[in-house]
Amino acid sequence: MGSLIYIYTIVLLFAVVPLGIAKERLSSRECENLGFTGLALCSDCNTLAEYVKDQDLVSGCLKCCTEDSDDSMSKITYSGALLEVCMRKLVFYPEIVGFIEEEKDQFPSVKVQYVFNSPPKLIMLDDAGQQKETI
Repeated sequence: MGSLIYIYTIVLLFAVVPLGIAKERLSSRECENLGFTGLALCSDCNTLAEYVKDQDLVSGCLKCCTEDSDDSMSKITYSGALLEVCMRKLVFYPEIVGFIEEEKDQFPSVKVQYVFNSPPKLIMLDDAGQQKETI
């Protein structure tokens, strides 16, 4: 019975410790290469860990996530956006096609840029037209 508790403790330790180690941050390019946009909240990564038992995936999520915030004053506004997509990949994103064809005209500050082999990205712009955030 004592050895069973010991084994359970060791397994629990190895399951929880990697979640705490992943505080190192990756660059946005590295996160994008892993498939993360930086939009995931760290609490989402913890939920992911409950359902997906791939420690590398969870670790990558934690390295790319945004800390949760309850500050309602932390809302940021942007003066424009650039929707970057690959024309050939649009077939896999019918929601984006629908937005471009039917709703884009309602948002004059949103421009569409077609970039070969680019995953869909929404690039948020400041008043000077400089990139501030990529979603």
